[in-house]
Order: sequence, then C-alpha cells, then structure tokens
Amino acid sequence: MIGVLDYGIGNLRSAEKALEHLGAEAALLSDPDEADAAEALVLPGVGSFGRCAEALRRSGLDAPARRAIEAGRPFLGICVGFQLLYEGSDEEPGVPGLGVLAGRVVRLAAGVKHPQMQWNTITPTGGHCGLLDGIAEPAWVYFVHSFAPEIGKETVATCDYGGPVAAAAADGALWGTQFHPEKSGQVGLAMLANFVAAADPVRA
Repeated sequence: MIGVLDYGIGNLRSAEKALEHLGAEAALLSDPDEADAAEALVLPGVGSFGRCAEALRRSGLDAPARRAIEAGRPFLGICVGFQLLYEGSDEEPGVPGLGVLAGRVVRLAAGVKHPQMQWNTITPTGGHCGLLDGIAEPAWVYFVHSFAPEIGKETVATCDYGGPVAAAAADGALWGTQFHPEKSGQVGLAMLANFVAAADPVRA
C-alpha cells in the first residue's frame, strides 16, 4: 500500500487519484502508525515552505516520514514536499525541513517571472533515478513554484528557468520532484508508474 501523507495541506487527493488510476492501492494517511505500516510514502505539498513544514510537524507525520526514508522504503516528495526533504528554505529562514538531503531551498533567479507556472522540459543530469526510467526526451512536465533546492549531487534532472533549476532528485529509494507528476499528463503518469513499480516490485 502506498500512503499519501495527509497533513492538511493542499489537494492531496490528486496524488492519491493518480496512483489509483495506475492500479496502485493508495490511501490518504493522517495516522502516524498507519504511515509506519505503508510500503511506500508520498509527501505532497503546495503553498509556502514554512506553513507546510509546521503542518507536517503538528500532524506527527514528520517522524514516520524520516523512519521510512531511513529504512529505505520508497518515498516520493512532490513540489513543496520535495523541498521539505532539505535542511531549510530561504522562503522561511527560521523553519527547518526534514534535513534528509543536504542543502537549502533558494529563490528562483531574478529576471524571470515568479512563480514559474508553466510546462517546461527537464534534462537528466546523468545520475540514475528509477523515476525517470523509460522517459523519452523532451519530457514536458508542469511546474508551479518560486523556490527550488540548490543543485547537488542528488539532482538527477534540471529545467531551464533563468538558468538550471533542480527539477528532480534521487538518493537510493528517496525520490523528489519540483514539478507535479500528477498534473503532467502521460509523462507524469509514467513517472508515477515507476514509483508504483518500486513500491511493489513483485506485481510490477
């Protein structure tokens, strides 16, 4: 079962529906014990980094998220949920993230429209991420954001928006996307199918 962490932020149902469309058993989880029992977890997020980080902590779902990542269970962070994997964000300097990935989230370059609210192509960096398996280029995906993590060794794809911007990252079974795969048509569904396969390799 794939759990979508329900910490009261944004349209979490869209991620759940996309996974169900692919035939996965998916459910919104607000109970930490149920999150601990899930084979894989998805952490969505929309809005501000600080609001999402504080809501995640209030819900008590931050601890099972960390435990899942430490245990090597498949984990996918989406948009602000991706940003929450890092140590912190310049959007809310005093609010810590989960800190499971090194580095900070920074504002997009000056001189481009904020937010980036558009379809854009992503370019693989050469690092391996099962999320991108079988994805042909050019891969168009949908972004809505004004901040993104700094590019690091975990970055597996970038987009061009006033310069290279971290679009996807991977560290073992931990995956993250700054774009919204659940809103990215067939390309996004193919990526989510890769996540479903990672969560249930026997069925895949």
